[in-house]
Amino acid sequence: MNLSNKSYTIFIGTKNFTEKYYKDKNGWLKISAKGNKFRMTAEQVLNHLLPALADVKKNLILKVEHQDTP
Repeated sequence: MNLSNKSYTIFIGTKNFTEKYYKDKNGWLKISAKGNKFRMTAEQVLNHLLPALADVKKNLILKVEHQDTP
C-alpha cells in the first residue's frame, strides 16, 4: 500500500464550492473552484487544511481520497 503524499487528493469546500489539492512531480497544486491552478508549499496546504480539521470554520467540508498506484 502506497501511503506517500502523491497518493492522496484533498477536497476542501462548502455546499457551494470545492477546492482540490494534490501533489505532483513539481510539488503541491491547488485547483480553485473556478479551475485556476496555484502552486503551493506543504506549509500552505497545511494552513488551508488545519481550520477544517480543527472545526474552526464550521461550514467547511473535508474529503480525502487515496489512490494506491504501483
